[in-house]
Amino acid sequence: MMSATKLRVLRIIDGTSVDGPGLRTSVYLAGCAHRCPGCHNPSSWDFDGGESVSVDDLMKRITENDFDVTLSGGDPLYQIDAVIELASRIRSIGKTVWCYTGFTYEQVAADQRLAPLLCCVDVLVDGPYVESLRDTDLLFRGSANQRLVDVPRSLPGAVQEWRPAF
Repeated sequence: MMSATKLRVLRIIDGTSVDGPGLRTSVYLAGCAHRCPGCHNPSSWDFDGGESVSVDDLMKRITENDFDVTLSGGDPLYQIDAVIELASRIRSIGKTVWCYTGFTYEQVAADQRLAPLLCCVDVLVDGPYVESLRDTDLLFRGSANQRLVDVPRSLPGAVQEWRPAF
């Protein structure tokens, strides 16, 4: 399936282990309006940052790497239509998708434009970074308010947190 859809991409890191379990391809997308105080990556706030990359080109790289995928940023949900297309295609090749967002799971689920993403994401790392709740001991997140939402187990109903298999 060929697609003309493009995303603003800041960086792609192949084989990282800091944005989810195992080795992953992390795609950092441009643009964030949350502007959390203490954000570790304020350069990602610029919606015009990075470069325009097609979903097809991202899928080639993801397929070549053969890792599960994490979408981060910025906040991927500000490019929601393209992110849904990308996440759906990633899942169709049998890879898991983690997505970091400053929105909460409840906000995403209640928004008719954002909610379709939940059908193609395995874990949503949700909530804004809150500097006063910073905790360097937390797994895969920066502040205590953020959750690792196991999306398939949470649809529909109460939020279920993701737990490592070890």
